[in-house]
Amino acid sequence: MHDACQQGANVMGVDLFAGASYEGVTVLPMRAPTILVFDSGLGGLTVFREVVRARPDARFVYAADDAAFPYGRLGEAELVSRVVAVMDRLIGRFNPGIVVIACNTASTLVLPALRAKFPGLPFVGTVPAIKPAAEGSRTRHIAVLATPGTVKRDYTQELIRNFAGGCKVTLVGSTVLAGLAEAYLRGDEISDEAIAAEIAPCFAVGPRVDTVVLGCTHYPLLLDRLRALAPWPVTWIDPAPAIARRVVQLIGPAPDAFAPPDAAMAVLTSGAEVSPALPRVLAAQGLNQLQIVEVE
Repeated sequence: MHDACQQGANVMGVDLFAGASYEGVTVLPMRAPTILVFDSGLGGLTVFREVVRARPDARFVYAADDAAFPYGRLGEAELVSRVVAVMDRLIGRFNPGIVVIACNTASTLVLPALRAKFPGLPFVGTVPAIKPAAEGSRTRHIAVLATPGTVKRDYTQELIRNFAGGCKVTLVGSTVLAGLAEAYLRGDEISDEAIAAEIAPCFAVGPRVDTVVLGCTHYPLLLDRLRALAPWPVTWIDPAPAIARRVVQLIGPAPDAFAPPDAAMAVLTSGAEVSPALPRVLAAQGLNQLQIVEVE
């Protein structure tokens, strides 16, 4: 738990950079861009669907590095090396106009390395939405529910110091909730007890918490269950809408009229665990093509 201090720029769960330029390159509105949305698994689909709503004219590639899921088990150096290697393959193959890192664990660590390796290519990251949570809290007690990797990152601690002034912040690192969300999305039976055990630490200490930051893009997949299982009503903050707004800020809005885009594509880094349910899950999200891009 932390008592944090000073005020600062608005952070809505999106990794921001100042101004209308990026690494010295002015970002102009893109017509029918290719947008690459990247996560370690299927949790980034919560971000993907919001970005699709914001730019329905775009060509979309959703990439899941399922061969290395979950990222929370990787050391920092290993995680940076892995994401940069995967991104190198994906960018070379699909030539995106913008990349959305729909993973808190990766965003809190890997964005500087990606921006250094791919200068001029905009990256939008996902970070815990601590400032809006602190601003909206009436009890001045918020919880951040995330993976252990996100909870322990210096980036998260800095957000708390800068943007959660006067609040008590309870950090809860769940080792299994992302996996439960993936299983739930695939149609597996997930018990209430399993979910309740993971969120219980958010409510364990006083004063009464009234806002919970969903610090992993997998968690909104379980939002209805989280609301039902919370011991009292709280505000659950999902960063996906803010991420979609940031994408539009960088590449401009969709035109009033546009031709139907190419079919959205899903990319996995491992084909070993492709279940019969997965194509149906992806098709329900508008992802009607599937490729395997192996990365050693």
